[in-house]
Amino acid sequence: MEFETQCLHSGYTPKNGEPRVQPIVQSTTFTYDSAEDIGDLFDLKKAGFFYSRLANPTTSVVEEKLTALEGGVGALCTSSGQAAAFYALLNVLESGDHFISSSSIYGGTYNLFAHTLKKMGIDVTFVDPSLPLEELTRAIQPNTKAVFGETIANPALRVLDIEKFAQLAQAAQAPLIIDNTFATPYFCRPFEFGANIVVHSTTKYLDGHAVALGGVIIDGGNFNWHNGKFPQFTQPDETYHGLVYTETFGSAAYIVKARVQLMRDLGATPAPQNSFLLNLGLETLALRMQAHYRNALTVAEFLEAHPCVNAVNYPALKSSPDYALKQKYVPNGLCGVVSFEIKGGKEAAAKWLNALKLVSREVHVADIRTCALHPASSTHRQLSAEELEAIDISAGLIRISCGIEHINDILADLQQAFDSL
Repeated sequence: MEFETQCLHSGYTPKNGEPRVQPIVQSTTFTYDSAEDIGDLFDLKKAGFFYSRLANPTTSVVEEKLTALEGGVGALCTSSGQAAAFYALLNVLESGDHFISSSSIYGGTYNLFAHTLKKMGIDVTFVDPSLPLEELTRAIQPNTKAVFGETIANPALRVLDIEKFAQLAQAAQAPLIIDNTFATPYFCRPFEFGANIVVHSTTKYLDGHAVALGGVIIDGGNFNWHNGKFPQFTQPDETYHGLVYTETFGSAAYIVKARVQLMRDLGATPAPQNSFLLNLGLETLALRMQAHYRNALTVAEFLEAHPCVNAVNYPALKSSPDYALKQKYVPNGLCGVVSFEIKGGKEAAAKWLNALKLVSREVHVADIRTCALHPASSTHRQLSAEELEAIDISAGLIRISCGIEHINDILADLQQAFDSL
């Protein structure tokens, strides 16, 4: 099926007399005919549902759909995007391990890596993604077990050279984990460029309506866990009577382990209602992403020509240093998010934001409605001045998430806000 058709039909095929729309299975538990049936489920001898922390029919539909859209072998939905990023790494990292991350990533993820994981004994080295591969490989350590990056960085709007980072990961004999939230699988499928694992904050474009928090991890099934660095996949798991994930589940070893270990023990499970809402959003993903991109490109061109603007970050602009990378990895679009540096710094940014009327001031992004934010005083507030500088966030940087309103109304509101200056 083509992408647009998969958005509607993957994951759920009703049988004779069943509902056309996937029902919400609002149940924490499920009944079986015998104790043996339940025992087989707990021993992972057969698939099924026995407790919604591990699996739920409504959530499973979304997981199958996202697997199809990204081109993977399996998926695990979580209660938030942060949980997805956390689980994706914790599934391969243990205390004493190290991983490499692009420095151009979302502030919440940066804080998770730099501070929370450090308290757990896991170290990270942040690297400038624009450096040549030879310099990037200097960050590799004997205990490096993962490499992480964002397809389109939030809010710096830098496009990651995924193939270069895949080479970095291969040199480290570690999986490449890509956050594909901004591009979505409609505009980019990282597995096609060498990624091994993809994560999303489904709260953003995949839901698209700002109604349901969520995240997902998608396994590409294309990493060799038998390279000697990941015994947790190739040696017996005593909590499942000596089961070996690679032997029992083959290419899906990674995602099964994430479900039956991490979700079992940590429990960041999405509610069935949220999975139902996410599925509704996915059905119109292709249509919405086209509209977001058209509006964002027009807004970026408007800002680039405006006398009150110092610089615009949007890789679809030919003036962008990442334009060539955009053409390679997201040739048919980008995302709806544009960031720009306003003249006058923090004071001017606050005044401009306060003057907006149609565009809302929100701690959110990738919504059907246009919204704006000042990252340095909100989403990235916990970062020091040095950390902000390292990820290219200035005091005057404003992030606009272009919705799907008529472009004339969006531009009129931006202009009247500039007039207030």
